Amino acid sequence: MRKMLMNTLQLTAAALAVGQAYAQTPATDAKDANDNTVVVSGIRASARSALAVKKDTMEVVDSISAEDIGKLPDPNVAETLTRIPGVQGYRYGGEGASPVGQGSGLTIRGLSGQTASQVNGRAYFTAGSREYNVEGAIPGMVAGIDVYKNPSAEHVEGAIGGLVNIRTRKPSDFKEFTATLSVNGRENDLAKKKDPELFGLIANKWDLGGGSRIGLMAAGVYQKSTGRSDNNPANGGANFKRAVRADSAEYASLAAANTSNNPALPMSAYVGRTDINYLASVPTVASAGAYTPDLTGLTAAQAANVMVAPGLTSNVFQETIYRTRKGLSLAADYRQSNTLRFYTEGEYTYYRYYQNYRGLNSVDGGNVQNLQTTPFNFTEGLANRNLSGGSDDVLVNKRLLSGTFLNSTVNTIGGEERRPYTTWIAAGGVEWSPNAFWSLKADLSYIKADQTQDNRSVNMDSANGLYWSTTRVADGAPHSLTFSGPSLSDPSNFVFRDYSNGTYQKWDDNGYAAKLDAAYSPEEGFFNKIKFGGRAAHQKSLYTNFSFSGKALTSDGATLTANRSNGINASTLSGVLETAPSNFMNGDAGYSGGYVVYSPAALDGNQVQALFPNAGIPSVGNYAENLLSRRVFNEHTLAGYVQGEFATADERLRGNVGVRLVRTDTDVTARVASTTSGSTVVVDNLKSTSYTYALPSFNLTYDIQKDFLARFGYGRGMTRPEISALNPSITVNTVSGTGTAGNADLRPQLANSFDLSLERYFNATNYVSVGFFDKEIKGFLSGIVECQTVPLVPAYSGSTANSCPTGQYQITKSVNAEKGYARGVELAGQYFFDGHYGWLKDFGVSGSYTYVDTSNPINIGTATARRVIDSQQPFVSKNSFSLAGMYEAKRMSARLVYTWRSEQVLFGVSANPIDGRYIESYGILDGSFNYDLMENLTLSLTASNLTNKALNRYVGEPGAYATDIERQHYVNGRTYSVGLRYKFGK
Repeated sequence: MRKMLMNTLQLTAAALAVGQAYAQTPATDAKDANDNTVVVSGIRASARSALAVKKDTMEVVDSISAEDIGKLPDPNVAETLTRIPGVQGYRYGGEGASPVGQGSGLTIRGLSGQTASQVNGRAYFTAGSREYNVEGAIPGMVAGIDVYKNPSAEHVEGAIGGLVNIRTRKPSDFKEFTATLSVNGRENDLAKKKDPELFGLIANKWDLGGGSRIGLMAAGVYQKSTGRSDNNPANGGANFKRAVRADSAEYASLAAANTSNNPALPMSAYVGRTDINYLASVPTVASAGAYTPDLTGLTAAQAANVMVAPGLTSNVFQETIYRTRKGLSLAADYRQSNTLRFYTEGEYTYYRYYQNYRGLNSVDGGNVQNLQTTPFNFTEGLANRNLSGGSDDVLVNKRLLSGTFLNSTVNTIGGEERRPYTTWIAAGGVEWSPNAFWSLKADLSYIKADQTQDNRSVNMDSANGLYWSTTRVADGAPHSLTFSGPSLSDPSNFVFRDYSNGTYQKWDDNGYAAKLDAAYSPEEGFFNKIKFGGRAAHQKSLYTNFSFSGKALTSDGATLTANRSNGINASTLSGVLETAPSNFMNGDAGYSGGYVVYSPAALDGNQVQALFPNAGIPSVGNYAENLLSRRVFNEHTLAGYVQGEFATADERLRGNVGVRLVRTDTDVTARVASTTSGSTVVVDNLKSTSYTYALPSFNLTYDIQKDFLARFGYGRGMTRPEISALNPSITVNTVSGTGTAGNADLRPQLANSFDLSLERYFNATNYVSVGFFDKEIKGFLSGIVECQTVPLVPAYSGSTANSCPTGQYQITKSVNAEKGYARGVELAGQYFFDGHYGWLKDFGVSGSYTYVDTSNPINIGTATARRVIDSQQPFVSKNSFSLAGMYEAKRMSARLVYTWRSEQVLFGVSANPIDGRYIESYGILDGSFNYDLMENLTLSLTASNLTNKALNRYVGEPGAYATDIERQHYVNGRTYSVGLRYKFGK
């Protein structure tokens, strides 16, 4: 079942791979049961299918049909979903992705991490999460996607942002024997590697006589893609420096201390130079944290030379990202006179994220030639949000812009990350309509989901006595970095430093669900249908961690010495080295690459262990578990609902009203260190919680006039805390009196959601709509610092003050702290010029715009000086739009789609905005072209990211604390694909 979402995606893909030529008429489960699905093709037909869902469903819903997904030029389903009003997605390495490898990576109506995932109405998850990792979905496998922005009581609970339901193919979707084969090739112009995509589907149904029939379907897919992510990670923070000119008396006194990075070239060599400055570190005021400079004892002239240096230390980092997706979908059903249906579905999905990465870093020398600064007001607001109140004073009025750092050393890193996700799902059930009044359905499903993340790397340092001049320019996009000195591609200029398997963790999850639904349709009365049902579900997750780091790759196994006396020269093992690509950022960042680095391919298996026997590296399969990281999660839910659908006699007014009652029982076990006995003992810490919520909903639609609708919706939703947040772990520092703790008592975030929309339908394909929404949220999770007694360790008795009563620790943990909201407006429209003569009749346009304002309160400060600030939800842009132009003639179709969004907070705001990160606004243009070479054979061409844009990161946060200082520039390149699709049957 874990695979249900992923596999469903692929089942859907499978059923749809050819699927770009198919579109399933959107229908409810009841409609599916009656087998009135209509198979259509073409851009107009798929637009008509998706629009029918939007118009006919009681809730606020937007849909995409199989034809849309098949023909949109998207690497994966996440990109397709961003075409829907109110939906925004995250990109990494040129494709739609989850920011951290878990969760959907989608925000719906301004809420990130609040999206529920379903396949064919069943809840679906990736190992280690409540959400599905949408990276594993394949567009070709999807028959249709519905985004419910305010789900009613009959839908499975779990998200206040929205519900994404992926519909897969059923055998009865096909009118006759159908076979499809699709072959594609794809290449990224930066990675320059060609990859295949293969898809096949076969389906048929047979009449058994007497009104009964049986249907079978099988589909499989294999897809690879290679992308590049070139970027230049830099520093945040204030990084206070003071320039001391080499021709000053102070510099001469420093030169006597010989504090140069290069002992062979003492600072005295620069005394009297007018083009050299020494950058002295400036201490900070202890009582004000690390973001206020301490100017005590400095003269006015010295204080005037104090500067900040955020975003300066950009370096070279290249990632080659390989994504592999495999899927198998099997489905069968048996129908009897359209009143009884038995069905079974099984899918397997495999998704592997694999990246090789290479990095070159400069350890800058303290002497800078041709130092340049630029005006920059570093205020108390940027430092700490002006926590002390009063005027927002300027602390420093300039920042370091550029200069050549003399006598710098360098180091490189070569690494790889393997992250395979495997999901199996099995489901089966029965649908029965004994008469015209009753419809019954029973469904059972099981998910098995696994995930492993293995990230290993080798660091190399420059050899003893070698130095470079590193020139940095912290201006423009990207920043510039160049090197002058010994060859960076010569292995003899480097020594090995250490090996790390810094991330090696596993998730082993499973779950099941049993669901019963019933619907009764009275012959007369205000209510035309009464729905009710129940669901029992269980999810279990086991997390284990085997990470380790710092294994010295030296001649004696000890840490590499400063003079490299125990270093192993890289040239002695040149067979495990490689030269990094020489087209870094296409040369736009100054240095274009070509440095020597440990080959990521040489990290596989036990190769490093064999080459460095003194390092003490354990063999694969014999890693010691980090016992304090283990977590066992068990959650059981019971839910029941009742919902009535009503309409006036003329059906001008119609809607539904219902309530869902949900009980959740959770058991989470962490491993913690107990020291109360005088020695450290690892023990289980089990926490159990239970809670019950009623979730009412009400939806109303009124025909102002024919095809002009007004909708109102209200619903109460819930989003349970992430699994990792519930872990009851606790760690303390007995020296400082501080610690961190998980919180198994966290409760769901709850939202009362209101919707009001107007929709005008001109015909089956053309419409315009405007919708207003307001989600009033309580229980936002926020980190707080509080004083508490920790039962597993002795009372705190250290000498460091921690602002807590005697014996207590200052503990940081998450709580359900504050109330917030997400409010906005969505505009959408679609128009095909069918009624026009001449060339215009073959064209169409569609577009959407979303404005969303969010309030996400967080706590900052300490246990004794706490403050609540209002922040923007992470990964949310206040403004976004998508605009598409379409062309469709008898044998040819084409589409251009431009998607734009404004700046967004990355991950979350910082208590010190100068440490924060935000993504600048960007727009991406994609295109596709399809041509029918013959009746059943279609040539397809797609192009992704024609504008060659990426998600560049800046220092600060949008609004008052935006700095326009780039912190990390990205280049991903453009991706092109060409393919052939053959289809036999309907």
